[in-house]
Amino acid sequence: MKIKSIEVYKADIPLEEPFRISLGEIKAAKNIFIKINTDTDLFGMGEASPFPFIVSETQASDVAAAHDLARLLIGKDPREIENRLRELTGYLPHSPTIISAFDMALYDLLGKIANLPLYALLGGGKRTLVTDRTVGINTPDKMVQDALAFKERGFPAIKVKLGTTAVEDIDRVRRIRKALGPEIPLRIDANQGWDYVTALQALKGMEDQGVQYCEQPVAIWDFESMRRINSQVTIPIMADESVFDDHDAYKLILMRACDYLNIKLAKSGGIYVALKINAIAEAAGMRCMVGCMNETSLALTAAAHLVSARTNIQFADLDSADFLQENPVLGGITYNEGGKITISDAPGIGATIDPAFLKTLESFVVK
Repeated sequence: MKIKSIEVYKADIPLEEPFRISLGEIKAAKNIFIKINTDTDLFGMGEASPFPFIVSETQASDVAAAHDLARLLIGKDPREIENRLRELTGYLPHSPTIISAFDMALYDLLGKIANLPLYALLGGGKRTLVTDRTVGINTPDKMVQDALAFKERGFPAIKVKLGTTAVEDIDRVRRIRKALGPEIPLRIDANQGWDYVTALQALKGMEDQGVQYCEQPVAIWDFESMRRINSQVTIPIMADESVFDDHDAYKLILMRACDYLNIKLAKSGGIYVALKINAIAEAAGMRCMVGCMNETSLALTAAAHLVSARTNIQFADLDSADFLQENPVLGGITYNEGGKITISDAPGIGATIDPAFLKTLESFVVK
């Protein structure tokens, strides 16, 4: 089997409303879809959702990169995933998001070749998954309103974006907790918005609010401050932007800088490296979460298969399709009552982009 051609699609999908985190505001998902065609009737699909504030990739840069990456794969065997990914990362070692789309398409294709759903291809089982729902930074009143709406819809946990000042963020969390009541878990994410002193002040001021964990309190590079914070607060710390790959995971665990790792396919370069991160964490007795950027349910379904296949992945933050005005995906995950996610037993990822939607997009083919 050989790769015959690769199609690259550029997709701009507006969000229901602007979404703000400490790093900036997002108004649309500016994604890329990859379709790998073989010399048989089988193909695989993947999705990249570049988040420039974190990965230093944009839609434009990823579209340009996709052209060169696709040329590396033409005529080669798609079943040799390790070899194919070594070629891609060897050429562009710091472009994990666009590489994740190729990775995803290769795993989708391999699942179809094996006639297995992705979770089974990865050697895992099918289990019940639930996702939280995220509240973006806004006025306290609007954040409370959003949190209550998500609770009413049945999401089992609420994630709150923070990263402004300690006083403002403590106030946000206290108001949201009071409105929601004591039962529902609260998860917080500063997205690097605090420095060491502010993080300590903020987290100490929230220790009585039932916060399940805090993601990325300080800058991506500041492993030492994260370690010091982790040793001084009772709220567990989760590394997110600080963990791109298995090497980062090893260093963070060795330093005891965090309690959990947040794996995102768009940061890790896809499923292949995500499996390595989880394996290192599991060997160290550390649980993981799988999160998302601004993907449709195509990439979210791939991520859900990963969660299902690895029991060490304790948390799922796979809510980005719920932000979009349009989710042009056939098959794939659905959000059910109680934030439950279901995945199908269709071969591969079990999701694809609607061909009618693809026809409306700017695209090119590499042969």
